[in-house]
Amino acid sequence: MRNFFDWKEWRPYPSGDGQSLSIRAQSNGRFYQSYNVSFSEPWLGGKKPNSFSISMYKSLMTNGRKKSSPDYQSMIISGASVGLGKRLQWPDDYFSIYGEINYQRYNLNKYSYYQFLFESGESNLFSVTGRLSRYSVGPNLIYPRSGSSFTLSLQLTPPYSTISGQNMAGKSDEIKYKWIEFHKWVFKSESYFPMSRDDKLILSARFAFGYLGHYNKDIGHSPFENFYIGGDGMTGYSFYGREIIAMRGYTNGSLTPVDIKSGAPSGNVYSKLTFELRYPVSLNNQATIYGLAFLEAGRAWMELRDYNPFRMNRAAGVGLRANLPMFGLLGVDWGYGFDEVPTGAKDANKSQFHFVIGQQF
Repeated sequence: MRNFFDWKEWRPYPSGDGQSLSIRAQSNGRFYQSYNVSFSEPWLGGKKPNSFSISMYKSLMTNGRKKSSPDYQSMIISGASVGLGKRLQWPDDYFSIYGEINYQRYNLNKYSYYQFLFESGESNLFSVTGRLSRYSVGPNLIYPRSGSSFTLSLQLTPPYSTISGQNMAGKSDEIKYKWIEFHKWVFKSESYFPMSRDDKLILSARFAFGYLGHYNKDIGHSPFENFYIGGDGMTGYSFYGREIIAMRGYTNGSLTPVDIKSGAPSGNVYSKLTFELRYPVSLNNQATIYGLAFLEAGRAWMELRDYNPFRMNRAAGVGLRANLPMFGLLGVDWGYGFDEVPTGAKDANKSQFHFVIGQQF
């Protein structure tokens, strides 16, 4: 970016070392506005692959009335994050470490269009995230044939209620969640094994585990940053920063327990295991196409004490993937869910079709 302000280098724009600057704005008038600015630097300092990223964002949702109107309702979500990453040389060159500081603020003014925790008030989320990773998958990222990767991450907030010493028993949600507190642990791994001499038939094995814990039993589990498992993994945006996890053979969110008190999905522990056998139809760089057959099991639980890796919901099926330069990775899967879902919903398992966009874990 050293040539960014040198107008002679704009032919049509100055070259760099992979830096990325993004400025986005969206609006449909008074009802919704969104602004986002982000910058990433993969070579901080210019000598080593140390990454740096920063982002700021703001979203405004209203009921369409003028701000001066007594019936005006609004919800503002704003925040910023700063991250630093470093490639390690020990235990080997495939390891990397990443740290991030994030702040997010929810400000509501009589907003009742979506079922948030409350209609008026504010919530603040300040968290620190640390992530240790190892990545040696290759040689083709679209159709990997060997190698493995894993990621271990921890996201935590300060234990505000413990620090303040305030008794939270019987307090309203506006007080309990004015400063959101939790600790979140996530582990993910994947490995690729060639099963034929020509290295075309590939076995992919993946495992994931996540736990969202709390500091204060009077506050309980955080409604923010929990897990939502089941379906195609593309159920859309969530105000609560919910982590959406695909599980073929079941409908969206059907493997997530429901909190009896709030009536909202609340997966605080989850586990997922997948075995996938892949074979390519075409390995052309312009159109990579492959078929697959899979076996997988997974579900979410409300409490850690309820976690049982031998009682996960099972599924099997087949699918097709195609990577096209203009569209990226697209796919379709047919899965059959063998077990009844925890919520008891009908038609949530058995034969299900799922469409896929992009790589999914």
